[in-house]
Amino acid sequence: MTATGKVIAGVRTVIADVVNGLLEVTHNGFALLGLVVVFAAVTLTARPDLRQIGEDELRGWLHARQVAEDGFPLEPAASDRAMAINPSELPREQAAVAYWLSKKYRVAPEPLAALVTEAYEIGSRTKLDPTLILAIIAVESSFNPFAQSAVGAQGLMQVMTRVHTDKYEGFGGQFAAFDPVANLRVGVKVLQECIARAGSLEGGLRYYVGAANLPDDGGYVAKVLAEHFRLRQVAGERKAAKPVLSTKAPAAPEAAPAVQPAGEKVALLDGGV
Repeated sequence: MTATGKVIAGVRTVIADVVNGLLEVTHNGFALLGLVVVFAAVTLTARPDLRQIGEDELRGWLHARQVAEDGFPLEPAASDRAMAINPSELPREQAAVAYWLSKKYRVAPEPLAALVTEAYEIGSRTKLDPTLILAIIAVESSFNPFAQSAVGAQGLMQVMTRVHTDKYEGFGGQFAAFDPVANLRVGVKVLQECIARAGSLEGGLRYYVGAANLPDDGGYVAKVLAEHFRLRQVAGERKAAKPVLSTKAPAAPEAAPAVQPAGEKVALLDGGV
């Protein structure tokens, strides 16, 4: 064999040894990795606490990465918190009311559809006309759930939160006044108490606005009943009778609440009285 042949044969032998060595190391490495995986799986199965710690660490890392990339955390359940319904999925009567209110008060139809649904459900339970509830919301806040009056009436139905704090306890506290559904339910409860005390719808509305002892309610009752009439027509009650109001306020009962200055409202009746 020539010198060149010997060199080539030596190079081949070296290359073969290197390749065999790499294969041996790789094989042993995969075997070791497999053992590590099996050991980790057995350990995590036997120690749920370690598995929970690992999951928490992974979630924390993913959360940090999300914030770093987007500037805010990923919240896949955010849409579940949104109070919105597709109006087209509502019964025809409710859908008509939702679309009409949306156009008139320039509010998105989807959240209005959810409010309309809630009003109809509450109305069914309380024997109150749901379009009356919606009419009060329209006059009180124009469907702004964050509205607040100069005297502290808050939310959709402009309930005096400081007077009716106890009514919000079941909703997590007084800040629930700005949750549309919670405010609606508390407002309806207050309205029921007002109507029961006055003995009539018109008188109850005067109590609700804090004008039971005043000679003039500032046109509040007329506005609510007029809006109620329009909503009943939109809902399909074409033969709905127009509201007829008395020319003077009814006599206030002995247990009437303290007189409120004209224009300062609303829902001042204390359920504990």
